[in-house]
Amino acid sequence: MSPTPSPTSSTTPEPLPEAAGAADAASGTGSTEPTGNGPAINPATGIAPAGQPLTHLGGSAEYLEQLDGVESGSESAGEAGSGAGRRVLRRRALNHEEYHALVQDRMWDLDALEAAGGARLAPGDGLVVALDVDGTILDMDGCVSERVMASIARLRAHKVPVVISTGRGIAAAMPVVRHLGLSTGWMVCANGALTLRLDPDAPGGYEVVDSRTFDPRTAIETLHAAVPDGIIAVEDPGVGFKVSRLFPDGELIEDQRVVTFDELVSQPVTRVVLRAPGMSVERFSEIVADSGLHSVEYAIGWTAWLDVAPEGVTKASALEALAARLGADPARTLAVGDGSNDVEMIEWAGAGVVMGSAPPWVRDRGDILTEPVWRDGCAAVLDALIERVRHP
Repeated sequence: MSPTPSPTSSTTPEPLPEAAGAADAASGTGSTEPTGNGPAINPATGIAPAGQPLTHLGGSAEYLEQLDGVESGSESAGEAGSGAGRRVLRRRALNHEEYHALVQDRMWDLDALEAAGGARLAPGDGLVVALDVDGTILDMDGCVSERVMASIARLRAHKVPVVISTGRGIAAAMPVVRHLGLSTGWMVCANGALTLRLDPDAPGGYEVVDSRTFDPRTAIETLHAAVPDGIIAVEDPGVGFKVSRLFPDGELIEDQRVVTFDELVSQPVTRVVLRAPGMSVERFSEIVADSGLHSVEYAIGWTAWLDVAPEGVTKASALEALAARLGADPARTLAVGDGSNDVEMIEWAGAGVVMGSAPPWVRDRGDILTEPVWRDGCAAVLDALIERVRHP
């Protein structure tokens, strides 16, 4: 599959193949009802976990152990395969002493950052905290640890604005903020294309205060020419995605509706997604880089997955606008994330914190490196902020 880097070419790519249901939708003879084949919702939290396998969480091997078997009473969180030699997914929460030491380490990191000329970051000093969701506060089972829940609640008690900043769309993000108990405040969705004011009295519990869109035609034609077998999707905020064909089961959190090419490009959108099932992320990255995609922002996920946003729109751009709205100083902002779509946010914040499960090149862009989500790395940073009230 060779790339076709010709976004300005006068040749129009072959139309996207119409999956079962799309042709009927175009003719008016078939069902256009959304289809939900995303990951199962965690019944304990009401949250659908990210549609990425556990094995792709930052490429970390720490989450997997190769065992000859599973002893009864083990701390296994799930299994891959069966019989002798199967891989067992394990996690072990830090005990009290280990977690206390981790918080102390993060306090020293914040002290060092301040000593190097950074702003003092502590509740009561105009602090704003921006948090990624998947792989940062939410693990791959759709769970938020008790320590994360408690640290966010403590920040809120100190009147610190906690802004959820996620690549998720509205429909997939709202269950997260509800579970966290955030009925008021602010949230950034779709990698910065949407900014929401949380309001329990508003329809759905939110109001969209900023929406950044773009004409998707050029991006879609360019991506289809580069990856003809790929799945193309455009976001329908608050509803789900319109797709060229259904994503593999368990991958797309929101509902999806198969539509024709003409409908995909018919109106401005907040986001375009390209998915190439079965392609390695290395090969996918090469093709995307050579495709000639321009005048947009894009981020590649753990798999052959591409998010395309309007030019200049990132989590950082949304947070910059929100900080101006709130009269906040970006230098007094702390942001935590783990993915390529978090890099701009991490670099923009006064203190950029990277989760330990992040790929090396993302870790290199932050000011502070903390532990992975299953070791409560984010909670430790938040508790370190709170502890600075008692230890000025």
